[in-house]
Amino acid sequence: MIIELGHLALILAFALSLVQMVVPMIGAHKGWRPWMDIANPLAKIQFLLTAVAFGALTYGFVVSDFSLSVVVANSHTAKPMLYKVAGVWGNHEGSMLLWVLIITLFGAAASVFGGGLPDALRARVLAVQSAIGAAFFAFILFTSNPFERLAVPPMNGQDLNPLLQDPGLAFHPPFLYLGYVGLSMAFSFAVAALIEGRVDAAWGRWVRPWTLAAWVFLTIGIALGSWWAYYELGWGGFWFWDPVENASFMPWLFACALLHSAIVVEKREALKSWTILLAILAFGFSLIGAFIVRSGVLTSVHAFANDPERGVFILFILAAFMGGALTLYAARAGAVMQARGVFSSLSRESALILNNVILAVSAFVVFVGTVWPLVAEMLWGQKLSVGAPFFNMAFTPFMLVLAIVLPLGALIPWKRAPQAGRMWGLLAPALVLAVAVGSLAFALQTGRSALGPVGLALGVWLLAGAFVDLWQRAARGGPFARLGRMVRLPRADLGRAVAHGGFGVTMIGIAAMTAWQTEDIRVTTIDAPYEVAGYTITLERVADLDGPNYRTTMAQMRFERPGYAPITLLPEKRFYPVAAMPTTEAAIDNGIWRDLYAVIGDRQADGGWAVRVYVKPLANWIWLGALMMAIGGGLSLSDRRMRLAAGAAKSPKPNLAVPAE
Repeated sequence: MIIELGHLALILAFALSLVQMVVPMIGAHKGWRPWMDIANPLAKIQFLLTAVAFGALTYGFVVSDFSLSVVVANSHTAKPMLYKVAGVWGNHEGSMLLWVLIITLFGAAASVFGGGLPDALRARVLAVQSAIGAAFFAFILFTSNPFERLAVPPMNGQDLNPLLQDPGLAFHPPFLYLGYVGLSMAFSFAVAALIEGRVDAAWGRWVRPWTLAAWVFLTIGIALGSWWAYYELGWGGFWFWDPVENASFMPWLFACALLHSAIVVEKREALKSWTILLAILAFGFSLIGAFIVRSGVLTSVHAFANDPERGVFILFILAAFMGGALTLYAARAGAVMQARGVFSSLSRESALILNNVILAVSAFVVFVGTVWPLVAEMLWGQKLSVGAPFFNMAFTPFMLVLAIVLPLGALIPWKRAPQAGRMWGLLAPALVLAVAVGSLAFALQTGRSALGPVGLALGVWLLAGAFVDLWQRAARGGPFARLGRMVRLPRADLGRAVAHGGFGVTMIGIAAMTAWQTEDIRVTTIDAPYEVAGYTITLERVADLDGPNYRTTMAQMRFERPGYAPITLLPEKRFYPVAAMPTTEAAIDNGIWRDLYAVIGDRQADGGWAVRVYVKPLANWIWLGALMMAIGGGLSLSDRRMRLAAGAAKSPKPNLAVPAE
């Protein structure tokens, strides 16, 4: 009965999404207030109905209702409860239901917090958001129904993919989808502004909080996925440039550019058409990511499905929304987006333009590398593989230039910078410190790549530049007075500095881990010590054990170093009988300065065991920096100036409806 109620709620939500897509849009066009106002209750009811459907599916997983096809394919009675719940979105059908739940969540949030918006603009935003929801409701109901019943339920299920039975993957998809789908609000604001024929400073102020919220969630989601890949897959890396990894990274890059571009619209009423285009592209690349994950056109260990029918449906959704929005953009951009602000080539506006160009071009570089194997196969019949060497060589230079520019852009005044020498004077200590740290690292290393010292220097440059930015804004008084004033600065200023500093910390971690890690792969026997990077390592024992729904081969490895307490690591090789799938569970001793990373392999014919050991300097700085970026975004979002209604409440609510012709 609960399952049927969930199915009915999903159908009703689809019906309401069609009404909300049409009626408020007509009301905004005609200036009919009751028709515009209907969007607010419909958005809330649509979210509640979708939440009921999602709750019903969750109930089916929790009680192991094997009359549901999706539960049979992705659950098992022996599975721990956390992974029963995570199994709701650990599959194609459930993940798409989570997708539409988040679409309706953002729509309901816009109706609740958008009270300060002009009525016509809010009606159009909610109508566009509902149109997106309607497309995915149709996709679920017609191709991916999570409530499909089986005529003869089996006694037990087939279990969730063992790689997904991990706490990191339990929380990774919800955060990722909050970011992916959250960018739909920026898209809805952009399309609504194009229809309305108005883009101004107020629009830039309204769109920034939604973009920032989506960017924060996407940052957390990508970081969780990277962390999971690091400790779960056993290969020792944090980013593989896999197509599905790239599918989440490209919208993140566009969202970064959109955040900075919207600032220029708000402060100077410039870059209007570019900002609108970024809003369209950010969500458009989220749709491209959904197509990559679910169509099977590109091979990925993360892909949910390999179903051409579903892929074609998503392709139609992508074509309809991206094609429609870009067509509308081409028709309306010239008429409604004349720039008002004038600025010199040396100004904060110019720095933000350079920032945008770097981010946008780097996103397109990732896109080309991701789809090139598909293009090569379609046009020339050649099977190609574009891997990490291409991405590292093509993408890294853009990030190096971005790291150089960020501290400069934060200190350049708006409109023009007549005192460029003063800016360099402020940043001179940061530059000296960065060069000194990089030079020291280069002097200490022998026979290694220059990537480590360069990355370390740029990371220090970003951190020191962020501090100088805050120090300058807290000018007046002595050092202690300045420090006290720094913590009382507006949260948007603090958040920007923390986020930029987080980028520097991540850059330091990536450079150190890439350039200076030690890797050792060998076959060893029990109680046969060997040396790696100053550690004496001993494989003490290997035992076969039983887990809750798996069998495991667990090794015990002892790491000893003079002057330090011994460290014991327990790497595993697990086998999940229901899924008939093995997994590698790396054992990691985390530290602020280094990680010890151990993996146990197969037993060899001579009785020895294959083992892999890494010593990874500053590895955790990668995710510490990502956390700092997310915290910085959260601080900025909590600034009262960033709240959606704050700016709107200061201006009257004109009727912005376009009169009927």
